[in-house]
Amino acid sequence: MFGAATQARAQVTEFRQAVAQAAVEDNDLAAFYRARNYEGIWSASGDRRRRNALLEAFAAAGDHGLPVDRYNAQALIAQLQNADTPALQGQAEVALSHLFLQYARDVQTGILVPARVDSNIKREVPYRSRLATIQTFVQSDPVGFLRALPPSSHEYIRLMREKFLMERLLAQSGWGPTVAANKIEAGDTGAQVVALRNRLIAMGFLDRTNTQSYDAVIAAAVQRFQQAHGLAIDGTAGPSTLRELNIAPERRLQSIIVAMERERWINRPRGQRHIWVNLTDFTAKIIDSGIVTFSTRSVVGANQDDRQSPEFSDVMEFMVINPSWYVPRSIITKEYLPQLQQNPNAVRNLLITDSRGRVVSRETADFSQYTAATFPFSMREPPSQGNALGLVKFMFPNRYNIYLHDTPAKSLFGREVRAFSHGCIRLNDPFDFAYALLGAQMSDPQAFFQRQLRTGIEQRVNLNTPLPVHIVYRTAFTQAEGQMQYRRDVYGRDGQIWNALAREGVAVRAIRG
Repeated sequence: MFGAATQARAQVTEFRQAVAQAAVEDNDLAAFYRARNYEGIWSASGDRRRRNALLEAFAAAGDHGLPVDRYNAQALIAQLQNADTPALQGQAEVALSHLFLQYARDVQTGILVPARVDSNIKREVPYRSRLATIQTFVQSDPVGFLRALPPSSHEYIRLMREKFLMERLLAQSGWGPTVAANKIEAGDTGAQVVALRNRLIAMGFLDRTNTQSYDAVIAAAVQRFQQAHGLAIDGTAGPSTLRELNIAPERRLQSIIVAMERERWINRPRGQRHIWVNLTDFTAKIIDSGIVTFSTRSVVGANQDDRQSPEFSDVMEFMVINPSWYVPRSIITKEYLPQLQQNPNAVRNLLITDSRGRVVSRETADFSQYTAATFPFSMREPPSQGNALGLVKFMFPNRYNIYLHDTPAKSLFGREVRAFSHGCIRLNDPFDFAYALLGAQMSDPQAFFQRQLRTGIEQRVNLNTPLPVHIVYRTAFTQAEGQMQYRRDVYGRDGQIWNALAREGVAVRAIRG
């Protein structure tokens, strides 16, 4: 009897030593096991419910668009079953904890590090403490804890539902043949119209019909398709509409999986009231309790390396009515200095100022002596109707010098693709946007705003309650009601993200049932 007790104690000691040794290179796991005297959380018979809950979560990793092979449940089960010594059991214990922490981080805040995919994704991911995660897990119901890890946003849930629908679609016949045409419009008939009709039916934009002519019913379905894809809504199946219509369902599914990864990167409260700027949708919206209460078209940064609008979140604190435009250094040296060297009177709408704010005389300055590195002056455009910022700008001070603003270049808002700025976000309806913001703190925001505007003097107006601003990039997003929305990958970022996910083992799958 004494010998059996001694042997049991030796096995416990050997198990704990193995746990300590296996966890030593992971500071969080080392601290976790040290605090519990290296007692296991997976290996004992009483840990079965916890272990089974984790294995079931691993088996469902593909539902979240995660790399299934990373959490190989069968290999883990085999390792646990073959661990016939305390030392091997200790190693299996720590291996399972390590994989639990990997899964928790992946499903909660994403597989990728955003900035490593594209330097313009400035997103600060809300990573949780690994130590706190496993400490909370062992004190919680394991099934409930694991189910609560993914984002709980309505967007993530709807994206996941759409992912299942697309996977079932792939297991069948997809959307059928593509439409081989350059343009189809009202009055056309024949095989191309039939192909268009059939694809619209398969995609859910058209009820079943036997028509073989491009009639009003098909035109209305084309308009619905155009609306769901950010296209000009004219009811004609032109080149851009047909190009989007012919995109394979596999690619749309990739966009959904990318959107789920992006949703994990922003897995924190967005603010009961917040501003949502989707760069691919060319819109800026005010969201109140999940409902869009204001929306306007936007112009975003041009698709050039130094002009693309970055992605990040910040807090809007104030607006400036009748703003001056303080020209960014990069624009001064790349665009205006060469013009001044050719003609000192170029860009006369801009004041050239020295380090003390004094206006520099163009007649006496010799701009030819300066380079981009040595040019010592700043440039500023005073408030005016033609000011590059228009008549109001909305500020959320950030190190990227990005903000929302008015613009005198109104014609650009009529374009289908609106990527023309130096990086800031131009608004089509900036006054109405201002009224919507100020309406939360005064009874007549329009009268107040117009009074400040008429002064012609630069005026700062603080927001009593600063608003979160989220500048995002979603080529696939949902609506509470209505069709799934897709947009073009204007900067190619989602293509980069999908490639990075694929390298990590994420794959498109087809499922039945």
